[in-house]
Amino acid sequence: METELISIALEAKHQELGAKMVPFAGYLMPLQYTSVVQEHKTVREGVGIFDVSHMGEFILRGPKALDLIQKISSNDATKLNIGSAQYSCMPNDKGGVVDDLIIYKLGDEEYLLVVNASNIEKDWNWIKSHNTDNVEMIDRSNEISLFAVQGPLASQVLQKLTKVTLADIPYYTFVMGEIGGIQDVIISATGYTGAGGFELYVPNSGAEQLWDAILEIGKEDNIQPIGLGARDTLRLEMGFCLYGNDIDDTTSPLEAGLGWITKFTKPFINSEALQKQKAEGITRRLVGFEMIEKGIPRAGYAIYNENDERIGKVTSGSQSPILEKGIGLGYVTIPHAKADSTIFIEIRNKRIKAVVKKTPFIKK
Repeated sequence: METELISIALEAKHQELGAKMVPFAGYLMPLQYTSVVQEHKTVREGVGIFDVSHMGEFILRGPKALDLIQKISSNDATKLNIGSAQYSCMPNDKGGVVDDLIIYKLGDEEYLLVVNASNIEKDWNWIKSHNTDNVEMIDRSNEISLFAVQGPLASQVLQKLTKVTLADIPYYTFVMGEIGGIQDVIISATGYTGAGGFELYVPNSGAEQLWDAILEIGKEDNIQPIGLGARDTLRLEMGFCLYGNDIDDTTSPLEAGLGWITKFTKPFINSEALQKQKAEGITRRLVGFEMIEKGIPRAGYAIYNENDERIGKVTSGSQSPILEKGIGLGYVTIPHAKADSTIFIEIRNKRIKAVVKKTPFIKK
């Protein structure tokens, strides 16, 4: 029996705009409006707006909220001030990752956790199972719409709709303010494109008004609605991990290159085992690579070394619209993880030459 897809607030609006709608993580979502390449370049060079309302939002509140967050997350949430955000992950008890997430500090004892759409139920149950101090938990995933306005012109467009001085919001901080006539919007200097911009958390009741206002005011800057297809190629050019591809329940945060958000200055779930892994050294690592020869790498393709030994597999891959060549992420054994190492991707039974590259693939 097929499970029914959850509708985002603006589903009809996207269909009106001619979006190709596809099932994604249990939601019906816009994949593209024109072409992925065109939408990708719009964000890199100008400004685009994504509807990413399928993401999950949990509120954790109370005197023990921080303790719970410290226990379930690998980063150190004591570093957060009210108005700041932090990228983190939730390690499981088997050496893998439950999910990656962003934690926002809304108040002295109040936090917003933003999780991946495909993991909403899993994450909720995981956090709940570790909530031994009766921290108040509220799932607001179906009450909040989330728009990502991304690109070098994002600030210029949004500034016309708000009295909040957007230039005063540094990367990974946020303010709660009025924008496009809607009150209490979280205006966050975050995003998953590497092109700069803001993410706007808005109650569903104000979603259509805000979306329309942004598209209208952005006309002179040629703003375009952007689908999930371009979101994927944009994040890949930056080397950002996608849960379910590059990180999952079986990948260690250390293997995934997420050591920078794995802080052993505090205990957290499975921290001792991860600390031991760090001391002993990992045997594989997530790397970026560029194709030297013509070919587009895809998730699941095998990776080989020069001696025809299989050394890993591709987890994400695509043609980069900016570099106009194939790029990807994949796990390889440590001896082949150094930048400039030659590797071979098996594409249609042929071994195609590639080179390991430090990410991001494109520099700002």
